[in-house]
Amino acid sequence: MHFNIKLSGVIPALVTPFDEDNSINFTAFEKLLYHMRKCGVKGWVPNGSTGEYFSQSTEERRLVLQFVKDFSNQDEILIAGANAPATREVVEQTALASKIGYDIVLLAPPFYTRPTPEELIRHYDTVLSETDVNIVLYSYPLKDGADIGFEVLDHFAENPRVIGIKESSGSLQRAIEISTRYQNGIQLVSGSDDIALDFMFWGADSWICGPSNCLAMACCDLDRTYRSGDMVKARMQMRHLYRVMNILESGKFVQKIKYGCELQGLPAGLCRAPLGPLSDSEKREMRMAMEPILNWPSLFEDSGPKR
Repeated sequence: MHFNIKLSGVIPALVTPFDEDNSINFTAFEKLLYHMRKCGVKGWVPNGSTGEYFSQSTEERRLVLQFVKDFSNQDEILIAGANAPATREVVEQTALASKIGYDIVLLAPPFYTRPTPEELIRHYDTVLSETDVNIVLYSYPLKDGADIGFEVLDHFAENPRVIGIKESSGSLQRAIEISTRYQNGIQLVSGSDDIALDFMFWGADSWICGPSNCLAMACCDLDRTYRSGDMVKARMQMRHLYRVMNILESGKFVQKIKYGCELQGLPAGLCRAPLGPLSDSEKREMRMAMEPILNWPSLFEDSGPKR
């Protein structure tokens, strides 16, 4: 068992690049991963919602997990997405990730089912008892239709294998409560990207971040600036990030992230159905918001990872 795992830094929730024929483009995937590593990310989260896991076959999910595992360095954090609507399938996908070499999985409540707190506790207890992995919970009630409430968190607060919660509810009050309530237990992980700086202030040492696929340098710079103690510069950086974060959250999240990658010469292809393409006006809005990001090194003197 892996106790006392500390999550830290920017950890991208990875997109999955596709070819024109809708197959996974591993050449583009590798180019994107190298770019993010150069910017200073601390690990990888493949097969999350940003990675369009819902559109992939079991074999494709296995291939993605293996590809990212093979690419990763020993000091990089690996967290596998293993979500599914049924406990049985979550156990199967978690076991698959474990076999490939992942010690941590990211698990939201099973979608469609809207489990009660008691059912959710049984669900996660089953995954823990039938697999040999650690769990980062994923709270995103707007998307999953179920809340990981404090009844559930209290149940797992003393379990060393439930190491954190990616908090994407958008509620800063809830993030503060988690940070305060579980100071020596469940780690608060930033998942509400537009208030990431607030999360850092309230104890989130890690940021599982879908937007970092196309905002890697800016997100990593913000993380480094906060750690340096320069709050004035951190606020300036967050102001530039805030607009693009809000545009991402306004709809077509994954499509806009992939378009943001394309703007940097890192094409990730289109999304699989039912996710449709961006309109010209949506592209224009995203392109304008990305301008400060594309010119990031000229905005701040010591930007970029320290070498």
